Amino acid sequence: MSLAAYCVICCRRIGTSTSPPKSDTYWRDIRNIIKFTGSLILGGSLFLTYEVLALKKALTLDTQVVEREKMKSYIYVHTFSLDKGENHGIAWEARKELHKAVRKVLATSAKILRNPFADAFSTVDIEDHECAVWLLLRKSKSDDKIARLEAVREMSETHHWHDYQYRIIAQACDPKTLIGLARSKESDLRFFLLPPPLPCLKEDSSTEEELRQLLASLPQTELDECIQYFTSLALSESSQSLAAQKGGLWCFGGNGLPYAESFGEVPSATVEMFCLEAIVKHSEIATHCDKIEANGGLQLLQRLYRLHKDCPKVQRNIMRIIGNMALNEHLHSSIVRSGWVSIMAEAMKSHHIMEASHAARILANLDRETVQEKYQDGVYVLHPQYRTSQPIKADVLFIHGLMGAAFKTWRQQDSEQAVIEKPIEDEDRYTTCWPKTWLAKDCPALRIISVEYDTSLSDWRARCPMERRSIAFRSNELLRKLRAAGVGDRPVVWISHSMGGLLVKKMLLEASKKPEMTTVINNTRGIIFYSVPHHGSHLAEYSVNVRYLLFPSLEVKELSKDSPALKKLQDDFLEFAKDRNFQVLNFVETLPTYIGSMIKLHVVPVESADLGIGDLIPVDVNHLNICKPKKKDAFLYQRTLQFIRETLAKDLEN
Repeated sequence: MSLAAYCVICCRRIGTSTSPPKSDTYWRDIRNIIKFTGSLILGGSLFLTYEVLALKKALTLDTQVVEREKMKSYIYVHTFSLDKGENHGIAWEARKELHKAVRKVLATSAKILRNPFADAFSTVDIEDHECAVWLLLRKSKSDDKIARLEAVREMSETHHWHDYQYRIIAQACDPKTLIGLARSKESDLRFFLLPPPLPCLKEDSSTEEELRQLLASLPQTELDECIQYFTSLALSESSQSLAAQKGGLWCFGGNGLPYAESFGEVPSATVEMFCLEAIVKHSEIATHCDKIEANGGLQLLQRLYRLHKDCPKVQRNIMRIIGNMALNEHLHSSIVRSGWVSIMAEAMKSHHIMEASHAARILANLDRETVQEKYQDGVYVLHPQYRTSQPIKADVLFIHGLMGAAFKTWRQQDSEQAVIEKPIEDEDRYTTCWPKTWLAKDCPALRIISVEYDTSLSDWRARCPMERRSIAFRSNELLRKLRAAGVGDRPVVWISHSMGGLLVKKMLLEASKKPEMTTVINNTRGIIFYSVPHHGSHLAEYSVNVRYLLFPSLEVKELSKDSPALKKLQDDFLEFAKDRNFQVLNFVETLPTYIGSMIKLHVVPVESADLGIGDLIPVDVNHLNICKPKKKDAFLYQRTLQFIRETLAKDLEN
């Protein structure tokens, strides 16, 4: 404003002044115009410069903050050239190396510089390891397997990230990384997205009806009698017919008998259980797994899994199916996409050993990065269930006996009901599976496997009336499954209870006849027998005497003292074990066992438990508790632990 006023005054003076000589006036006017114009240009330039600088200062942003905010929102996808004929020259290689160097500098600076921002941005929520998320993501997709495994380990051990950072990993990681995180003990569950929404049920349909439709859609080829039995039973029976047959449970014959074990259950749940039993058998056939996946089985089973949160038996059968499907690598992507990895990651952290072990089997079958073995139905790894840096130097296998199971046979003696009602956190005081808790802690370099198979005392208790499984048949089946799990690749100690010991003897004899099983024999170091009836059992004699009550199963009949098959097994194995110089330890009960509420029986007498080699140790317990130590410092467990350590001493030292 002052500059403009000055210009106006100068103009008025020129206009009102007395006319001097013409030449003087001309030059004076020129000077005044120059002064006016110069002042105007200079002042305007200064003004514009000031305004521009002020505006720039007002609008300037810290680019580091912008870049880090972008990193919170963007998901970066690994890109590559589609031009296969592209020829990368020296310049391209030089740029590539330069970029590598720059990334290393940025990564280092992100770790060293803790306050890289001006005071105006000091309140921004930025961590010094902010860039680590993206660096680890990139590392997890490296072509170098060791780098990938290291990246997953670092992710799982990170606990200071913000929620959005875990979600970035969950969205951007590949299936291998996701499975690796699920099999890492310290992984945060925020690494796993919720499973995708399930498709709506068809109109006027139910999960029970869709489960039947899934079963009906499966091929009826390559089926044994048991699969046919469960399939036809599940498809033919309705909820109403099941309810109607509740009154006929004890008829000896007909279809009423199989429901004896389901007495008191809701009929629809019973039908679902039979359908699931049938699908479990179908899922052991690879081509049937393809049909289950193609017909929406993964989503339907997930719906059932959610609906039956309070029914562990249903959930375990569903996990058995998923575990069998995971044996087929071409189905891995479908299993991951359907959200089962997220569900199993949560199940792995369960305090219930059975639930965690079923989940561990599924994830181990999915994890082809660190696991070469495949765990078929009934083969469960109790330790290690997670990825571990601890080298595994030997295997210990647990084989249960009649009416036993992979977990309940090896629980502590015996406050089972109290544990079911309220789990005890101190596993040294009580454990529902002492091999998983006590033995794994005392011998961390062992892989501990427990095997499960169906047995029965009598035919009317059999889950499949058509099933007639001899010891020879079961031993071949178990041997095949255990070899697929890598048994024989390391030194082995076998631990068995009751009829399980006969299976171990038969498996080793069969393995000695097959060239592909030679490693199983060569790596067997020792065997522990808990009350194994090497020379027969009174249980078989008792069952024969009251056959109209118990209807002894084939397994029990084979335990008779006059069984030719049992005598031949004993003679052949004794000679074989002496020749191979196996280390042997025998335990035997001294107290009778109650079978039901009326029958009291000394199942395996001392003379029958004597194999003929190795120590024979009587213990004041009954047949059921001979493999269930009262506590961790009890003689039964400590002597077992001593035998394992002594037998595997050289292998564990190497």
